[in-house]
Amino acid sequence: MNSPLPDIILGSTSPRRKEILSFFHIPFKQVSPDFDEDSVPHHLDPDTYAVEIAKGKLLSLIPKHQDSLIITADTVVYKEGLYFGKPKNEEEAAFFLNSLQGSWHSVISAVCLYYKGQIVTQAEETRVHFNFLANEEILKYISFAKWQDKAGGYSIQDSGGLLVNRIEGCFYNVLGFPINTFRYLLKEVGIDLWQFL
Repeated sequence: MNSPLPDIILGSTSPRRKEILSFFHIPFKQVSPDFDEDSVPHHLDPDTYAVEIAKGKLLSLIPKHQDSLIITADTVVYKEGLYFGKPKNEEEAAFFLNSLQGSWHSVISAVCLYYKGQIVTQAEETRVHFNFLANEEILKYISFAKWQDKAGGYSIQDSGGLLVNRIEGCFYNVLGFPINTFRYLLKEVGIDLWQFL
């Protein structure tokens, strides 16, 4: 029998992470972390880079939520030594999609948990293969889809399905919150996610 859950903080304003966490009967509130992601150097390997950003978000929340269970995450898109973050404008979004089309890239999501003074982290990789895309298709996607807050300038769900040919790995990882990684980290701090279906 599990002991009562503490207050749970999702350190993210992402509607996708909120939706995925809401699959389970876990009461939580969303809080925006105060962390400058640009402070993490880009020369790090993708797993370390994503973990460092997720951990930075977590550390920014601990002082005000020491008695809570805090969850943070970060997702990066990576291909051949380059990171594709959240596009600053339509031109950069088009450049990202053109760079990714017709080839494989990696989506790495890191999840970080704090509970009772313990911090646990893990990163997960999913490989994504894009269809070949004509320039007019890229421009049409940018005109109609919600790309503004998405790493790589795309979302795998909804109309983003037109971009993606296949994936290898966890679908929820590409959405930004890998469920199995989250389950494993909860287990590390003594909580069984299966109890909250």
